[in-house]
Amino acid sequence: MVDILAAPHQAKADTSLRTLAAISVAHWVSHFHLFVLPMLFPFLKEQLGVGYIELGFALTVFGVVSGLTQAPIGYLADHIGARKVLLIGLTVGGLALIMLGLHLSYASLIICAALLGLANSVYHPCDYAILSTHMDEARMGRAFSIHTFAGFLGGAVAPTIMLMLVTAVGGLGALIVAGAVGPVVALLLIAIRIPDASSADRKTDDSAAPQQSIVTPAIIVLTIFFMLLGLSSAGIGNFGVVALMSGYGVTFSAANIALTAYLGASAAGVLAGGYLADRTKRHGNVAAASFAINAVIITIIATVNLPSVVLTAAMALAGFLGGVIAPSRDMLVRNAAPAGAAGRAFGIVSTGFNFSGILSPLLFGWIMDQSLPHWVFGASVAFMVLTVLLALVTDRKPAEPARA
Repeated sequence: MVDILAAPHQAKADTSLRTLAAISVAHWVSHFHLFVLPMLFPFLKEQLGVGYIELGFALTVFGVVSGLTQAPIGYLADHIGARKVLLIGLTVGGLALIMLGLHLSYASLIICAALLGLANSVYHPCDYAILSTHMDEARMGRAFSIHTFAGFLGGAVAPTIMLMLVTAVGGLGALIVAGAVGPVVALLLIAIRIPDASSADRKTDDSAAPQQSIVTPAIIVLTIFFMLLGLSSAGIGNFGVVALMSGYGVTFSAANIALTAYLGASAAGVLAGGYLADRTKRHGNVAAASFAINAVIITIIATVNLPSVVLTAAMALAGFLGGVIAPSRDMLVRNAAPAGAAGRAFGIVSTGFNFSGILSPLLFGWIMDQSLPHWVFGASVAFMVLTVLLALVTDRKPAEPARA
């Protein structure tokens, strides 16, 4: 009798684990594809006979398309099913890179970047909608943390994988192989039958009640919150090495070690943050406390010339605390989303990251052009302080978790 009663529970646990693994693999692909074009810039520059401005424009196209389509894709995922949209996104992103590998031209590069931006807009709305629907409520924070960690891992291994591919099959071959990963993973998700998440799958007893608007004050605040999070980390991630070298006399090797420690500790912090998110309902307070300490650490880095070992340790601690925030950040969005609208909620707030991706290169590039490397860290601190204030605002009246 005990075994019979336990069987349905075990089957549900197995389905949840399979779903988490599949969605995490898809998120790995999304971050891997983010780095394919930048890693091939030297090859593309030589083959196309263009400058880095033209190549940078391709990334701008990617960011603009991704930012404009996140919210519409969220609506689409909630209405026709997140599973279908995710499979289409994996396929479109992969075919875009394959197309560029088969027909290399600058026009193809821009089209590829636009299609990659469209594909990138799929992952957050669809992934979080499926996870929110099918993961155990008591382990939701950990599920979000594993999903985020998989994305970090995809970006971390992309440079090495692309180097190996270019060495083995050349630049064009590397584009084709990297692109093929998308459709292959889509077929994998079909084979293991990942569950769907759409409005039809989440009927509730009060389904006859008027539809609640998704554009709530909480969602608007969280969109700004996501943008500030992106701005606070983008300067350090993209300009930290050159800022440390030009403003603090840190060697290239030491600066890279410090940045590596920052990024690696961020990934570890994401996993730790998942456990923390499952043990509290005050997710805004967790984010505020982590970023408040982070702001103090980055202020010290900005104002004091630290020895290399101390600098690396400080950067690692800052990265870890930044990672801890991610699962609580995602739980804030889930709790703010009306029932059945997780895809739309994550689609809208994720545009904050896209805005930061468009603004941060201009802002921090301008700071470096003005020979103000200390302000790479100083501006990051300012954004962290604003993030702390917004996090506290979102946690003033904790809402009951939405059954998305």
